[in-house]
Amino acid sequence: MVDFKKVALASVGGLLVAGNVTAGELTVYTAVEAEDLKRYAEEFNKTHPDIEIKWVRDSTGVVTAKLLAEKNNPQADVIWGLAATSLLLMKSEGMLEPYAPAGVENLDKKFVDKSNPPTWTGMDAWVASVCFNTVEGEKLGLTAPTSWKDLTKPEYKGHVIMPNPNSSGTGFLDVSSWLQMFGEEGGWEYMDALHENIARYTHSGSAPCKLAASGEIPIGISFAFRGAKSKADGAPIEIIVPEEGVGWDMEATAIVAGTDNIEDAKKLVDWTITKEANVMYNTGYAVVAYPGVAKPVEFFPENLTEKMIDNDFEFAANNRAAILEEWQKRYDSKSDPKS
Repeated sequence: MVDFKKVALASVGGLLVAGNVTAGELTVYTAVEAEDLKRYAEEFNKTHPDIEIKWVRDSTGVVTAKLLAEKNNPQADVIWGLAATSLLLMKSEGMLEPYAPAGVENLDKKFVDKSNPPTWTGMDAWVASVCFNTVEGEKLGLTAPTSWKDLTKPEYKGHVIMPNPNSSGTGFLDVSSWLQMFGEEGGWEYMDALHENIARYTHSGSAPCKLAASGEIPIGISFAFRGAKSKADGAPIEIIVPEEGVGWDMEATAIVAGTDNIEDAKKLVDWTITKEANVMYNTGYAVVAYPGVAKPVEFFPENLTEKMIDNDFEFAANNRAAILEEWQKRYDSKSDPKS
């Protein structure tokens, strides 16, 4: 259970307390990497210098739980950078304000909510992969895995780290994709076997690949862009795309229903889908919503987009609570302590 009194409210300048805001001020909930928030605000303020963003930042699971807890007394104006599966859940709860931002027709249709008007728009996609440290693997006599099923082999016992899906959007897309790929019974059987080899579960989606890159663990289940970035920085890792296919999710944006500052909220959401905004997203993600913007990323696996599963976002959103409860019951004993 999340203790909401302890949820970190992070901003560019320090800690903030979210609450009712006035014109020219927006409280924005996000799971975007903390180091990117200043850049996001600066780029937006080049166009709208009169609107101040007050960030409330935490991991996907914490932000999602916080928003749901505040359903009857919303504290956020806009959600900018949260998993689409989380926003679909909020849509079903009537928590999002339908709005078609100016220029929405320019986006790839799979990045736009199918309702008319849409309740959310996608920004970028992140895709699962496995980061394998070749130096540490050789020291331990490990062969590089080629599939998800390989990770259940006895040789990998204690050598695998993955994100906790209750905290991490990357962890949740892994779990929901395994349940889709292997079926409900087969998915839980797979995770039971994988759990035997897990050293620990992190509360960050990028941490497993960072830990593999630093040599702390030979195998980290993470996302491909993080792996490509680590490899470009010189880490001795191989980015493995499991042969069964890979889960994925997208970061998305929405206006919170009931905001007192709807006009500024619309201005922000209009800006978040512009070509300029997507160029900014492309510095952190290889796949973005605006066609033709994404530039090739060094070391990003060439076959990755072909391996992206036909993700059932409705399944993931509608079953989220039950999936997370079952996962916690089975596997939480190996999770890192929450900070």
